[in-house]
Parts: sequence; C-alpha cells; structure tokens
Amino acid sequence: MRTALTVWNRLACYSEGVNDFARQGSGAEENTRKEDRLRIAAIRFLNPAPLMWDFEHEPHKTSLAERYRLELMMPAQCAERLALPIGDPQAADIGLVPVAALATTPGLKIIPGCAIASKRKVRSILLVRRASQPLSEIKTVAADTSSRASLAYTQILFKRWWNPDAARKVEFVPHYPDLDPMLDSADAAMLIGDPALFALEERQNRFERTGEELVYHDVAEEWIKLTGVPWVAAVWAIRETSLAASGRTLDEIAADFTSSRDRGLANIETLVEEWSARIPLPANTIRTYLTSNIFYKLDEECLAGLRRFYDLAAETSVLPRYSI
Repeated sequence: MRTALTVWNRLACYSEGVNDFARQGSGAEENTRKEDRLRIAAIRFLNPAPLMWDFEHEPHKTSLAERYRLELMMPAQCAERLALPIGDPQAADIGLVPVAALATTPGLKIIPGCAIASKRKVRSILLVRRASQPLSEIKTVAADTSSRASLAYTQILFKRWWNPDAARKVEFVPHYPDLDPMLDSADAAMLIGDPALFALEERQNRFERTGEELVYHDVAEEWIKLTGVPWVAAVWAIRETSLAASGRTLDEIAADFTSSRDRGLANIETLVEEWSARIPLPANTIRTYLTSNIFYKLDEECLAGLRRFYDLAAETSVLPRYSI
C-alpha cells in the first residue's frame, strides 16, 4: 500500500513541473513577438488539452504564433488577466475564462464554438465530505479557489438545494488542494481540476489507510441531475476592444479555435501519451476523461445550461445578473 502522502507528493512534483511547462509556453517565440498579436490566457490543467492542439503542435503552431501569443496559467488567473487595463503588460486579449467571470468582467464577448463542459460526470470538480455529516449540516468548505465557476456552481447548489436555510450560510475558506488537511480544517473540501482526478484515483487507498468513509460529490453530475441542463465551466472570451482593434472578425477568430479543438479531438491518443508523461494518472483515466467526461462544443444545450447558471446565480446572489 502506498504511503499517506504519496499522491500529494506526486501532485506537488506535477505542479512544479507544470509551472515549468507554463513558463516555457509563455516564453515561446520570444524573439519573434509582434505587438499586434492577440494575447491568450489559457488554462494549464488537463481538461483543455484538445482545445490547445494547434497552438502546441505543428503544422499549425508556427502560423498561429504569428497571430497569437500564448501563456498558460490557472483558470482564475485567466479572468484576472482579462480584467486588467488593456495597456498593462500582463493583460490578455483572449482567455479561457471560468463562466462566472463573464458576469463580473465587463466588455467581454464569448467566442462561439468551444467550451469546457460536461453532460454527465465530469470527475474533476468534487465536493468531498464525511459520510457521517449530511450536506444539510455542512457549515464550512475548504475550497481550492483556482476556478471561480466551480466555486459559484457549488455555492448555488448549497443555497438552492443542499442547504437552503438562509439562516445558515456555508462559509468557503480558501485552501491548498490537499484533501486530508482540507478535511482537518473544514466540514468538507472542494477540489478542482487535476487534484480532483488524483483524489479519485486515491480513494480506495485513503479508505484503507484511514478507515474513514467519505462521500465524493461530482459537482457537474449533481448540477445536471438537479437542473436538467449541461454543466459549463469555461469558454473562450475576447475583449470587445481587442476584437475591434484586431482587424479580424469574430468568426475568423472562432475558426482558429474550433479547428484546433477538432484536430485535438482527432488526436486523443497522442494527447493521452503526452499527458501520461506529465501527470501521475493512468492512461485510461486520461483517455476516459478527455473523451467521455469533458464535452468541448458550445452547442445549444450548453448555451441553455449557461443561461440557467446565470439565472440561478443571480437568484441566489452568487453573481450579479448577466445575460447571453
């Protein structure tokens, strides 16, 4: 049996490695940068890997680098870069942003076609609690706040369904994504992205080690069950001012991103091989996640899911009212 800290030690090593990968991505083609390139803030988790195919693989990587400058970061940072003044050197023109950020960042326009969504279990957004404590009794959640959308979805679920008593508000406390310390400090833990996938892989190992029975709620699955619409976490968005200054149409820009997505989905096995070398997850877990758990098209069902999200977020005072 693996030691208690095995998965989180591996996660720490992975996190440092992906930081290096992100720095490499942001520094690529440094000598050929052009002031008129659109600056992209992209997510460094596994889930957007198919969307990023053309930006990271030839024969299209070089030509796209003439039009875009790519930097990899955490989901919440993408929204922060789009909220910076346009003249700030850290500002982005385009970002793969958590959908919650659209309601709080004025002047953004959705680039049609692509999404990080799910129409079933997503596996990478978890609320973990002790089996002995029902959802209705949860008062504190230690939360990885790297995704504003995941936090907003979880807050909506608590306020509308899980613990709707207005006199008992659930407190979300920011915490590094490490399950055991999170549960030591709060009633429940919220894990996002790759750390959530790692926690599921270690579920049986943790039970054998501690004897403690936990309940792992898949937030997307809970949302879909309760609302009947897809869960949508992130979309490509562009500043309206950047679009106007680019001299390109929204459809032309969207074509670059949808083409990249389509080629990524056609090269899943290559992505599985690449990511198996980067993160401590079995190849089959990565394959299933990219092909079955995540849905990459912003179709009419997903747009309906977004509208429902924004309506409920406003009704529960999680976000200001926003319409698409």
